[in-house]
Formats: sequence, structure tokens, C-alpha cells
Amino acid sequence: MDALSDVLRAIRLTGAVFLDAELKAGWSYLTPQPQLIGDLHMPGAEHIIPYHLITDGRCMAKLLDGESVQLKAGDLVVFPHGDQHVLASSDMGHLRPVEIGAAELHQLLRPGEIAPMRSGTGGETTRLVCGYLACDRRLSELILAGLPRILKVNLRDSGIAGWMRTAVSYSIAESEAPRAGGTAVLAKLSELLFVEAIRQYMESLTPEQTGWLAGLRDRFVGRALALMHHDPAHAWTVDELGKRVGLSRSALADRFAELLGQPPMQYLTRWRISMAAQQLVLGNRPLVQIAEEVGYESEAAFNRAFKREFGVPPATWRKNAGVIGAAAA
Repeated sequence: MDALSDVLRAIRLTGAVFLDAELKAGWSYLTPQPQLIGDLHMPGAEHIIPYHLITDGRCMAKLLDGESVQLKAGDLVVFPHGDQHVLASSDMGHLRPVEIGAAELHQLLRPGEIAPMRSGTGGETTRLVCGYLACDRRLSELILAGLPRILKVNLRDSGIAGWMRTAVSYSIAESEAPRAGGTAVLAKLSELLFVEAIRQYMESLTPEQTGWLAGLRDRFVGRALALMHHDPAHAWTVDELGKRVGLSRSALADRFAELLGQPPMQYLTRWRISMAAQQLVLGNRPLVQIAEEVGYESEAAFNRAFKREFGVPPATWRKNAGVIGAAAA
């Protein structure tokens, strides 16, 4: 059982690569709003996470309010909260960036294709692969809330990280003479890059840090999270969870609240309702069936819990495709 894997499955994570850039000499670009990319490549995506993998050379990435990181070949930079940002050659951070707006984006990109972008004729060359991930906004908050706005990951090391970097570079080169299934391979590699970024970030957490990712690392809380995510419909109690993970009821409740900021049963209720909200939007199954799948014995109890969380009954949420409830949340 693995709570992180369960959540990653639930958030409908979908990846794509859309740009292969080779840039020479001084350059600086203001990247487009991530949602513009999502609207072009994946209409209806709830949340877009841009990323860039530096395959040659070096550059810098900078948030619009000033935070920046220096990057070199083998680095992956991810923007978990969908921040618009500037990419520039390492020595040209002071330049006014060229904005890539909606019109330029439509000229450059074609849905389902990897666009080449070439700039300059001399000087140091930087090559980077640009991609994005789309996911369910509400369910992904568990992961994203614990990540910084700009996340830099080193993929130069050996092992799976080095393999992924090589695989992406090979697949991009192959895309110049496309073979069937190439975009699907890159989509899955994008998802693997994101998972590797999360794993490396979790490994860097210090003991005093809190949040959902910190909870996963905890021997007892992580096990309790895995149990609840593996079988959310089970009639869990804190007492049973404590026995299963090897702690007393009170010790687990205190440890859980310290790391996640809420009691175990409150966390479980919110996760159940979030999963139900997703199922209401995705399909047309009866409310009572969805209620049973997420752990409610009656439709009436499910309706009350759902309205407490979202401000509207589940039937209204479904009717409005989640729009009203999302605004209330």
C-alpha cells in the first residue's frame, strides 16, 4: 500500500511535451499562462503544471515576483502551482523578456505535436524540453500544497533519474522522424518526471517540516494514510488505525494532527467527499452507489457530508459539472 501512488492515480495525472527549444546567445522569454497551453493541448484540464528539462547548456528560471534558480544540463524545474515565469540565458536575467502570448502560442504549437523552437546563430547553446502535466485540482491539493512554487530537481545522477533524462532526450530526437506511439511515450515520461521530482523533494524534507508529504515520510502517519487511501470505504476509527500502525489512539491522533493539521477522521471525510465529487462529474452512476463506494451507508448521510464540504448537494454539483461547488470551496 502506498498513499502517494493512490493519490497520483486519483488525480488523473496526464503529461505532455510540447516544445523542443534550442537557443543561442542572449535570450529571455516570458512563458505563456499555463492554462493557455492546457486549452490548446488538453481543453478542460483543471490544473496545469509546467516543467522544463535542461538537456544541454545552462539557463535560469524566474518567478514574476523575483524568486529564481540557476539551471544546467540535467536539471528539471517544475512549477507545481502553475506560476507564469521567465526563462533566460544565465547572463541575461536583466533583459526585458519577450512575451509568448496566445497569438504566438497558436503559431508555434500544434496539438499533439512537439514544436521545434530555434533562436540565435552564435554563442552558448541551451537546449531544453518544455512540457506540462494536467491534473484534478482538488484532489491534487494534497500533493501540491506541500511543494514550493518553483521546484528544481537534479536528474544527472545515476539510476532511474539518469535513465529518465536519457529517455526523454532520445524520444525528443526520435520525434523529428515520428514513429507511432511517440507522443504517448513522452506523455508517460512526463508523468514519471513529476513523480521523481516529488520523491526527491520528500527525501530532502527535514524532520521539523509538516504537511501531507512530511506525513507520508513518518513511520506511523504514513502507514495510517496508506490504510485509509487503500480502502476509504472501510469504517475506520482512530483506535483501529492506531492498532494497525502500532500506536495508541491518542498518540496517533496527536502525531497526525501535528503533521497534517487535522484529525485522522476529518482527513478521511474530506478525501472521501473529494473522490465522490470527482465521480459525480466523470460519470452518471446513481448517487447511492457512489455514496457506498466512498464509505457512506445511506444517501442521506452522504448528502449531508457533501453539502457541509462543498456548500451544495451532490445532485447540484453534478448538474452544474462542479462549477457551483468549486466556487463555494
